[in-house]
Amino acid sequence: MLQTVSLSKRVAQLKPSPTMAIDAKAKALIAQGRDVVNFGAGEPDFDTPENIRDAGIKAINRGHTRYTAVGGIEALKSSIVERIFEDTGVRYTNDEILVSVGAKQSLYNATMALINPGDGVLLPVPYWVTYPEQITLAEGEPEYVPIAPAHEGELHADDLAAAATQKSRGLILNSPSNPSGAVIRPTVLHDIARLALDRDLWVISDEIYNRLIYDDAVHASIAQFEGMRDRTILINGVSKSYAMTGWRIGYAAGPKHIIKAMASLQSQSTSNPSTISQYAALEALSGPQEAVTTMQREFDRRRRYVVGRINAMPKLSAATPQGAFYVWVDMSRWVGARIQGRTIAGADDLALAWLELADVAVVPGSGFGMPNYFRMSYATSMERIETGLDRMARLLEEAE
Repeated sequence: MLQTVSLSKRVAQLKPSPTMAIDAKAKALIAQGRDVVNFGAGEPDFDTPENIRDAGIKAINRGHTRYTAVGGIEALKSSIVERIFEDTGVRYTNDEILVSVGAKQSLYNATMALINPGDGVLLPVPYWVTYPEQITLAEGEPEYVPIAPAHEGELHADDLAAAATQKSRGLILNSPSNPSGAVIRPTVLHDIARLALDRDLWVISDEIYNRLIYDDAVHASIAQFEGMRDRTILINGVSKSYAMTGWRIGYAAGPKHIIKAMASLQSQSTSNPSTISQYAALEALSGPQEAVTTMQREFDRRRRYVVGRINAMPKLSAATPQGAFYVWVDMSRWVGARIQGRTIAGADDLALAWLELADVAVVPGSGFGMPNYFRMSYATSMERIETGLDRMARLLEEAE
């Protein structure tokens, strides 16, 4: 008889992604024939632009179906160098670029390359659900950074200073933010850069939503400030801005010795990302950019509509996000209410009620570090957005 095989401690302590969990539950209900409006997963509803799809097809027909170098083809690295320079003004070289299987792998490679056991890593709250799990996998310790209410969701240097300890070695930034859509202003980011230099912190800067900003918001990278290029790993990819989630191409830019270490790690895990996807990503970054503008404008229209509807609902409130495609909703005034016999103790309960009673999926904020909030993705059609919001409002009307 086989003995029970125990799991490693690093795997046993992992928490499942709440975004993927709610998405999976919504899809299970859809498979049962339920008409679920899914505000859960952060995935554009647009098709990958035709020129990018064609580039992938051409790559197959031209025989680009074999292994590449672990870190990606040189032409794609060159296009990444140019895209980063155009977006941030920071100039890298090809040997400072690593192409990976999505930005999530880029982040994983970076955390594993930089974190030693017991290292403290400053993590602003709310945070994307994967950050603390990757820190823990690398045997580091997340050091959670509450944002002062007066800062209205924008991380400031004094927030970091208040949370930093003697163990702090690094900082993970995400601007525009998932889940809040907040964008850190360049002047504020400059102060954060000075703090990082003063405290000798490395920085992982997740800029995956940098092309999706609105109103008068301005994207800046912390790598562009004096002294920060050599201590920053810039993370980005093609999934969000180019509607290429399934193509799985992300990339990292940073100091050569760190990128080399990350490539060594990647060589022993996945090796190179899909060759076909790399050629498609090359077209995305170097080809026409009109599709990005078109998607950004449509996201902007949806953003305004969702925020207006949410703020018109009883006891819900949401700030207008400046980037990404999420609305971060405060539901704290619903704590203690009852809906169809259910007591609402936090966003988890409210999200479950909406899913099971109204066929609407939102992601509760517990996985993002704020249990009285929930995240709504507006990366779905306006028709579905209107339907989902109508259902949400009707269920709230039944509260006791």
